[in-house]
Amino acid sequence: MYIRSLANKIVYRNNLIVNLFLKLIMKNKKNSLIYILAVAIPLIIFLIFKTSLKTQFSDVDVEYVSINNIGEESCLQCHQDTKGYSKYHNPELIGCISCHLGNPNTEIKEDSHNGMVLIPGNLSDATHTCGKCHADELRKIEHSLMTTNSGLIAVDKYFFGEADSLDYHYHIKNIKDSPSDKHIRDLCANCHLGAEKKEFGEINQLSRGGGCNACHLNYTKNSKSDLENYFASGKTNLPTFHPSTDVFMSNTHCFGCHSRSSRISTNYEGWQETLLDASEVVGKSNFKVFEDERVYTYKGEDIHHTKGMLCIDCHSSHEVMGDGKTYSHEEQAVKLQCADCHFNEKPNTIAYGDLDNESLLVFLHREYTHTDKPILVAEKDKHPLVNTFVDSLGNAFLIGKKDGTLFDLKPQSEICSKDNTHKNVSCSTCHSSWTSRCIGCHNEFDKNEANAFDLLDKKYVTGQWKEYIAEFSSSQPAMGVRENDEGKHIEPAIPGMIMTIDKGSYTGKENDNLFHRLYAPNSPHTTTKEVRDCKSCHSSSATLGYGNGELVYTINNGLGKWVFTPEYEKNPNDGLPEDAWIPFMKEVDKDIVNSTRIDFRPFTVKEQQQLLLVGACLQCHNDDSKIMKESLVEGITPLLKKLDNQCILPTWE
Repeated sequence: MYIRSLANKIVYRNNLIVNLFLKLIMKNKKNSLIYILAVAIPLIIFLIFKTSLKTQFSDVDVEYVSINNIGEESCLQCHQDTKGYSKYHNPELIGCISCHLGNPNTEIKEDSHNGMVLIPGNLSDATHTCGKCHADELRKIEHSLMTTNSGLIAVDKYFFGEADSLDYHYHIKNIKDSPSDKHIRDLCANCHLGAEKKEFGEINQLSRGGGCNACHLNYTKNSKSDLENYFASGKTNLPTFHPSTDVFMSNTHCFGCHSRSSRISTNYEGWQETLLDASEVVGKSNFKVFEDERVYTYKGEDIHHTKGMLCIDCHSSHEVMGDGKTYSHEEQAVKLQCADCHFNEKPNTIAYGDLDNESLLVFLHREYTHTDKPILVAEKDKHPLVNTFVDSLGNAFLIGKKDGTLFDLKPQSEICSKDNTHKNVSCSTCHSSWTSRCIGCHNEFDKNEANAFDLLDKKYVTGQWKEYIAEFSSSQPAMGVRENDEGKHIEPAIPGMIMTIDKGSYTGKENDNLFHRLYAPNSPHTTTKEVRDCKSCHSSSATLGYGNGELVYTINNGLGKWVFTPEYEKNPNDGLPEDAWIPFMKEVDKDIVNSTRIDFRPFTVKEQQQLLLVGACLQCHNDDSKIMKESLVEGITPLLKKLDNQCILPTWE
């Protein structure tokens, strides 16, 4: 352990070098000569040369502070006995100026603070701070959708009529002042990693952006108390406890941004947004007021949250920071699938010795010990899930990143693994208990708003887009079809934009209104062990895209017929019920864009008929009846040849 600790202190700063040597050590730890040389050689090199290291890594010019400067930095003359650092960001290893810059060669306060970065890690300075050691990670982050917001901008520009594709690539830092750009600046531009963290303090529900800080900054009770004392003293009592920069993220790190839009974070915890005011729910149970004063009501949390799992238990650094590639939309960047952990038959695995550099570092930081066991990998891109392993008996486990709880990863149930009929249906379509719905949204520009705030430039301006929401609600997810080169797959869908945009209020043109009825693919993050019943898909108007209402199977004079009565009035813009996606059993004009993705669509009339045919059978046959179980294996077509005289199938006009 002493040799390993010494090696870490000497070479940890060079991300590439330390990983190569760690691999060599672990692969040859039984060979004592190789084990010692793997540590001794770099140690001798560093001690002989004692000069600044320079390397080129992932097209980023990287400069490293000479190892012998660390003990000579003047920073600790004032900031003595400071505690709280993470093990691998301790000044004893990397000094102070590696992160904070400044001048370490003077004891004059003003001179030593010259060029200092008080809050390192913002993307504006990350090349000179975090990126000096973590160049590859920075490169990935800079291409990430969480940094560029490309998908959000592309969709907004398309439906404002400013672009002819939903898949163009953009970067939020480059948007200007078109109606769409201004719309994003006023309503959406808070949530991107390039937004700078300018104030001291921990990450909370109100946090947005902050670059590396967004995920990696942690304050302990002591560091929070010290910070309060520092400000209370007029900045004379210097903090003793420094916040930590580490890999130990909580769900709060995700919450600030991911509690917006499709409300993934709030869904995961079981909360559905309302239009209520905080004063209206004082003393009432089943409601919660979050830090931004939004009021939520409890609907039921995700089973993974119930068990105490964090977001990062599933979404590893490879997904969160990205892989360096440019994607149009978030579902392309997300590689993890339910089946990666809840596999059928045999999991995909990788040996510890074959881990990539990034995964090896996470493994090291979290001090995992399962170096002798296979580790699960995601099927799509083969990235390792380093907090998982498979034991000698073939049982798979996940180590919870919150507290180290060991979770038994259950394989797919028999009904899932043997169900041939629903092979093209995503797990979340059946296993999501509810999802958020938002309809009747109206956007207009108020040119006289004097206290308007530009979320991108962080400044007050005159004139602002405003959003008026008709209602928030929830239901089991609707269904849509993802159709691309990979085939056809059924996925959950939510009303993404059923909204009117008064574009004329910005352009000054009369009657320049845009109406869009768009659903969006969605992963609700409200997973349950139980699946939704068959009728909730095959005879539910909302699920099929007609909106809420009464969908009834009638039989008159020996003829079966489906009849739908909508709950909402028809929208005058297109004649459909306010919450609908498509008309009941009528083809949609192919020129009408009704989805936020070019490869995601509602059901065709033929597909609706196929679904409702099974729905008709379910009027008499229960989900667990013999014939319905047979249909899961054989499909419905062979069973239609064995109809009973009492079976009355639907007729179609």
